[in-house]
Amino acid sequence: MTEIEPRATLAELGARVRAWRARRGMTRKQLATDSGLSERFLADVETGKGNVSINSLEAAARALNLTILDLLQDAPRPAIARVQGLLARLDEHQLEQAYSLLAASFGLADAHGREQRIALVGLRGAGKTTLGAQLAQQRGVPFVELDREIEREAGTSMSEILLLHGQAGYRRYERRALLRIAEEHADGVVMTTGGSIVSERETFDLLQSHFYCVWVKASPEEHMSRVVAQGDMRPFKAARGEEGEVSRAAMHEALEDLRRILASREPLYARADAVVDTAARSVKQSLKDLERAVPAGQPSSLETR
Repeated sequence: MTEIEPRATLAELGARVRAWRARRGMTRKQLATDSGLSERFLADVETGKGNVSINSLEAAARALNLTILDLLQDAPRPAIARVQGLLARLDEHQLEQAYSLLAASFGLADAHGREQRIALVGLRGAGKTTLGAQLAQQRGVPFVELDREIEREAGTSMSEILLLHGQAGYRRYERRALLRIAEEHADGVVMTTGGSIVSERETFDLLQSHFYCVWVKASPEEHMSRVVAQGDMRPFKAARGEEGEVSRAAMHEALEDLRRILASREPLYARADAVVDTAARSVKQSLKDLERAVPAGQPSSLETR
């Protein structure tokens, strides 16, 4: 397998160079002249035999009036190219608006039963597990934690998944678990997710297409205090003293790290369908806020009699 995959990649790359050259109406000789590469080398590249360096690939791309990224990604259909041209003029905020409009109009969020499957997103310490379990009980639906379901999918612990398979493997198990949960709980579920799920665009898109997402947020200070109150000292792991004590400097450093993480993810969390701010709110108050934020649950069999 390790020998076949590089060959397939080179063949695909060669096909893209050939396709773009044809689209530009260039002969191989013209491309060689404009790029400074030899015709023989280009012939090897186009047939998947060339040993392509980044520099030579960039030279070929430049001669084709492309960026190297254009050459590496799938050649867009004409309509997609026009849409990309329009989107390229937008700023980040406008791009998020455009994404939301396209998603709403063309089916990203139309999965059957989506509004009965609630997913809580946010950093540790926001109150996702406490609120999620209580909301599930009130709605009469199962409560699941995505992290535990990922472990179930992989048949091992989170730390072992990352050790054996890395981030890419972890994300594969995460997507499998998401699809399985959505299929197994078509009539409703409340699920908590890991704080980093929003950082993986493909996975977050998958989550949003099958679950009604609620960002459970809090202030950085409350995130920190709640995590510590739960006995989770991971934020201070690298900054403890010889006897395991946590210094004031370590507390400050961990809090600053948390602020940075929250600031970088805030625009991603904000893509959720609703927001519940638990800062300075009791569990009871936050639960009421959450109840108001989510679509009404399906009536139970007792209520329909």
